[in-house]
Amino acid sequence: MPPTFNNLYILLINLTEIKSAWRERFLNPGFRYRFLITVIVLVAVLFSLARFLDYNEELSGFAFKDPLLNLFSPVDVTWFTFGLIYLSLIVALVSLSYYPEDFLVALQSYSLVFFFRFCTIFLLPLDAPATTISLTDPFVEFFGGGETLHRDLFFSGHVATMLIFYLTSRNKNLKKIFLVNTILVAAAVLIQHVHYTIDVVAAPFFAYTSYKMALYISTYKK
Repeated sequence: MPPTFNNLYILLINLTEIKSAWRERFLNPGFRYRFLITVIVLVAVLFSLARFLDYNEELSGFAFKDPLLNLFSPVDVTWFTFGLIYLSLIVALVSLSYYPEDFLVALQSYSLVFFFRFCTIFLLPLDAPATTISLTDPFVEFFGGGETLHRDLFFSGHVATMLIFYLTSRNKNLKKIFLVNTILVAAAVLIQHVHYTIDVVAAPFFAYTSYKMALYISTYKK
């Protein structure tokens, strides 16, 4: 049966149902093709963005005074931020694994989000706020060569990713949790002065656009 909030722990042990769902979908040649292409594109986008971000760190951009950030001094909430992000990631992956088509849409949305980030960072090179406290992401640093990134600013990939969890989840209670976590992560990156306000405001628009494009891709000539 589909996962519910009350028996969320069952998600970690009910592998039979998950295997059955994926086995059934992989019998469809169209799904196999779309899944393979999606994985290839995702890997290509992530590695290309990582290489670009390393290069981008050496470039010069521009900074501006953010009226909201000027109201308070930054606070380091790195552990809180990534605690929410990775906990949400685990729950999202497990819950989506019951629905292969939704899982595929989430992967496609994620790929599109990071493609848009590649484009916006290139077209709008921003320097980090002068008061920023570095946000060390183990995943990004692994693909980016182990250096902390400061100029991957427009727009917030963390906020966009969290919103994708919300958009692709079927469970109403999980959707509420993901939405709250998205707001908390958005607040956290502002509290730490990691992003400008415009970065956080723009993220939901790119996430939603990516999600709608992924839905179209998944339904086109299925």
